[in-house]
Amino acid sequence: MDLREYLEILEDNKELVKITTPVSCDLEIAEITDRVSKLPDGKNKALLFTNVKGYEMPVLINAFGSYKRICRALEVQNLDEIADRIVKLIKPKVPESLMDKIAMLPTLMEVSKFPPKLIKGQAACQEVVIKDRSQPMLDKLPIIKCWPEDGGPFITLGVVITKDPHSGHRNLGVYRLQKFDNITTGMHWHKHHDGARHFENSRRDLQKKEPAVAAAMTSSHIDEPPNYGTFFDESKFEKPGNRMEVAIALGCEPSVTYSATAPLPPDIDELLLAGFIKSSPVKITKCKTIDLEVPANAEIIIEGYVDQEDLRTEGPFGDHTGFYSLAGLFPTLHVTAITHRKNPIYQTTIVGKPPQEDCYLGKATERIFLPMVQLLVPEIVDMNLPWEGVFHNCVIVSIDKRFPGHARKVMSAIWGLGQLMFTKFAIVVDKEVDVQNLSEVALNVFGNTDPKRDMMFVEGPLDILDHASPIMGLGSKVGIDATRKWESEGFTRNWPKPIDMSSEIKDLVNANWSKYGIS
Repeated sequence: MDLREYLEILEDNKELVKITTPVSCDLEIAEITDRVSKLPDGKNKALLFTNVKGYEMPVLINAFGSYKRICRALEVQNLDEIADRIVKLIKPKVPESLMDKIAMLPTLMEVSKFPPKLIKGQAACQEVVIKDRSQPMLDKLPIIKCWPEDGGPFITLGVVITKDPHSGHRNLGVYRLQKFDNITTGMHWHKHHDGARHFENSRRDLQKKEPAVAAAMTSSHIDEPPNYGTFFDESKFEKPGNRMEVAIALGCEPSVTYSATAPLPPDIDELLLAGFIKSSPVKITKCKTIDLEVPANAEIIIEGYVDQEDLRTEGPFGDHTGFYSLAGLFPTLHVTAITHRKNPIYQTTIVGKPPQEDCYLGKATERIFLPMVQLLVPEIVDMNLPWEGVFHNCVIVSIDKRFPGHARKVMSAIWGLGQLMFTKFAIVVDKEVDVQNLSEVALNVFGNTDPKRDMMFVEGPLDILDHASPIMGLGSKVGIDATRKWESEGFTRNWPKPIDMSSEIKDLVNANWSKYGIS
């Protein structure tokens, strides 16, 4: 299902609103979308702006901005359906007979459908090709400015495609790109991102060839970047190691856009996950000016490179934390070509105080990746990444507690799992607690804990966007043990039973509810 087929489904189900009133890319689209994203279910819709001032392309936004729409985008009724398929793959029943082996064949055949497929002939995303950089390139895209103090307009839902210069492994990620002019943008990737790792590997190649240039460079944020003009030489771009090719795909199949946001292990191709989600290969095609493959059914492709000598100040940017992330020094993307479908749709998003569209992408990750977390920490019963914690500040898990100090073991495990290492607040409750019910979680945290006894403080890596940490990307974390305390943990008092009505009375009231006259 490509983006256009998805929009047809949304329209058929009254989940899409087409806005024909003239609107501006400068803050107006963002303000409309922010208001709509916070409406209750039934009124929170995907928006297609068909009359954007100064541009021919329509703008699609909030396309995944509800539970119903993210499920439609991933072609399921419930996000746990994907998790259930993952469980069958990572925890297969060992075949004991010939019939058991035959029963496994459908699953094995399904796995064979995952790898992307390179197509021959013209791809939909290359119906129009623009290589002349004197012609409108980025200038023809209705790139929006989201918040008043943003450094400029930003591409916010572009699937950024890179390859490791050593291994050749492909990575897809969603990183923001600030438009500087018609042919350049910032490339905002953090040191923890795979795209940044690919860039660093290219930098190490440069260090061997031109150590004076590499020594003057830094990958960290700084407010006042040094003058890199001394090292800026356009002729050096053709030398191997002085640039890394990058493609940005806009308006991809929904499964591809989601997969680019997913926290997969390094060197696992996100296109495999996208193929798994939709149970068929993602079709890809070769770029026109760079040696990368891109989703063939995307609406728009930006081809270019980031070089090792041109780093520019990017930002500020109103981020998903609800605060502006500060300006910093990042690589510059130089555009070499724009390709797109005829009559393309420009897909974008805004981030800010939740709920926003990214909240539902994050919730999809919570449900889809729960089985993999449970594979490593099997005592976890359920997990909630509340969007108030912007998916890296807070993780709530319920556990099947079996031994003294079990909650602390789980906290330590969480801080060692991929991007969960960024968690500032790890809250652990008993298996009976519904972690999706924040009121119930709060009742147990506030009632079941002694702050001195039940909080465990550690230091470690934090998300780069965490503005409260004393050092960028490094600070303290706390685990909160809100489980019932045992005598073997030193608790000698009687622990009270939680209040709950008997099941017999609940059934009686349920059966007679309509008779009580309570509407």
